[in-house]
Amino acid sequence: MVGGHIINSHGGQPGSNIGQYNMPRHLAVNDNEFVFVADFYNRRVTLLSPTLNYVGQVLSRDQLTGEPGSGGLCLDVQRRRLYVTQNELEDGEDKPATGRVEIFTV
Repeated sequence: MVGGHIINSHGGQPGSNIGQYNMPRHLAVNDNEFVFVADFYNRRVTLLSPTLNYVGQVLSRDQLTGEPGSGGLCLDVQRRRLYVTQNELEDGEDKPATGRVEIFTV
């Protein structure tokens, strides 16, 4: 049999509360199967357990200078670093004005 089925999910409703996302763009998974989620318009990165239960917010909008994960997330497990691409949007449009890569310890 080719294909699969959903084992578990997290989210589904748009918003900024726990369990809600406003355009989740990219994921990174560590060696313990914890999932980092870049939530683009909420400007945050959240951490989910291997069973997709909410663990906490890794990066908040106060720590980020733009919308995270537009180009992806990369997790260096050995160095405990999370590389996050960020873009600042031009006048609220989905067109980047500036972009950068920032490194965070996790």
